[in-house]
Amino acid sequence: MIVEDDDRVRAALRLALEDEGYDVVEAPSGEDALAALAATGPPEVMIVDLMLGGMDGFSCIRQVRQTSDVPIIVVSARVDTHDVVAALEAGADDYVTKPFQIKEITARLRALRRRAAGSGQVGAPHEKVLDSGPDPLVLSAEGGTVRRGQEQLHLTLTEFRLLCELAEEPGRVLSRQTLLSRVWDRGFFGDERIVDVHVRRLRTKIERNPSAPRTVVTVRGLGYRLDVR
Repeated sequence: MIVEDDDRVRAALRLALEDEGYDVVEAPSGEDALAALAATGPPEVMIVDLMLGGMDGFSCIRQVRQTSDVPIIVVSARVDTHDVVAALEAGADDYVTKPFQIKEITARLRALRRRAAGSGQVGAPHEKVLDSGPDPLVLSAEGGTVRRGQEQLHLTLTEFRLLCELAEEPGRVLSRQTLLSRVWDRGFFGDERIVDVHVRRLRTKIERNPSAPRTVVTVRGLGYRLDVR
């Protein structure tokens, strides 16, 4: 689904993606996108512009995140770091600035689809207990699930991949650059604070006390470490 109010940009994206074999749904506004999601369910991936008429892209993403974990790529002319961080805080998985090359968009889409496919492998899930206290925190990388006690936690694709990478090497500090290269596949050539934003969002979902995290720990000047408790 392409959420873009500029008819020319939306049409160009649609034609280019259809040439790549995608089935494309267009939404000229955030309101139209939400109505389409309510009527037909989430698409495989969403591309959302920030500067929409009426409901802006930030609000649209927040609304989508209330009911869906669909991967979201922001495409915007805004290049300020604050806008990038705000979009990621709202729930976006990736951010591409205008003007852009179609090949960059299709590469990001392929990466998101690979990550989505990898997080939902079929088979007997091997579970890792990350916090064994009351209502234990349990990760199943193969099953694509995280739960706290009996409650299933709803992580976005990027949050889930980030947790899986940290859980692969518990007790080891992983730098922001290492996490960028692993979680974002070919790497995200932008501000490394994108990792900080996603870690902050992840903590709000998995930590008992997000303001004093004990599972995903910051190691100042080095990166992040997952402590199994």
